[in-house]
Amino acid sequence: MKKYILGLFAIAVISSCASQQEKALKSADKAFILKAANENFAKKKWKNALALYDRLANLVAGTDDFPNVGFNTAYANYYDKNYKLAGHQFKNFAVSFPKDPRAEEAAYMSALCYYEGSMDYNLDQTSTELAVNELQDFLNNYPNSERSKNINQLIDELTYKLEFKSYENARQYYKMGDYKSATVALENVLEDFPSTKLRPKIYDYMMKSRYLLAQNSVYGLKEERIESAIAFTKQVEKDLPNTEYSKTAVDLREKLDKEKQNFAVVKKQTEARLATLTARQKKEADKLEARNKTDQQIKDQVDTEKKAMQIQRDSAKLQTPPPAATFKIKR
Repeated sequence: MKKYILGLFAIAVISSCASQQEKALKSADKAFILKAANENFAKKKWKNALALYDRLANLVAGTDDFPNVGFNTAYANYYDKNYKLAGHQFKNFAVSFPKDPRAEEAAYMSALCYYEGSMDYNLDQTSTELAVNELQDFLNNYPNSERSKNINQLIDELTYKLEFKSYENARQYYKMGDYKSATVALENVLEDFPSTKLRPKIYDYMMKSRYLLAQNSVYGLKEERIESAIAFTKQVEKDLPNTEYSKTAVDLREKLDKEKQNFAVVKKQTEARLATLTARQKKEADKLEARNKTDQQIKDQVDTEKKAMQIQRDSAKLQTPPPAATFKIKR
């Protein structure tokens, strides 16, 4: 019986609340709507509160209630996880009411909303970059705020997300076997984030990429890439001493040294074959040149004899006298 009575009481309360919400939504009484909205806010009924605060926006414009409505609306959207809208509303409050005691809190909450709206690292990071900028703006505007320590932690967290996103994108090239692109992409990560905590892992993949690139390189680039890979293993060993990465560096360098020795043998053999081929080609070229020279000499001799005979014929014509007389036969 007791449970039954409590059930009826709960139903009555819910019906009463629903009735009050409906009345407030239809009412034109500013005070009544504001009271109902604030009660919903206090009871954490964010959607109901937002529905009423939305009605109040024009009704309280220019009054003392306007800042409170705007501030509560922003918080209601924040708790309802409408972070983008809440961030805009908090920021608007801080700009519109800079002398209000809650201005700093609003600026902080605005930055926090952008932080909450940051996407997972494997998604588009435009929201994360925007959040970092907003958090940094708070630090610039309120350098002595007690919230600054928390803000710095949030910035570090978001920056790491950007670093990890960049690192993962670069690592995809390594997984696909595109070691040249992997090396360039990983170098860009270090350039963009010089203080990254991922430096050891980045070094590891850069070292392995250079090693595999050297191992699978074409003849003309192999020697240069082996030297580059060896030099990088030494850098890893220097920058990350007594770590698993330095051990990997020593192991890879031993393999690269063997590869260097093997390539030196291949290079010597290749150069010897090339020298032999070059000498043979030169010999054939010399023979061809000599043959062409002989043929040209014969041609020149024939041309000279032809010219001499032509001169003799022309001379004979000049020395032969014309006929003594010419007779015409009359018809």
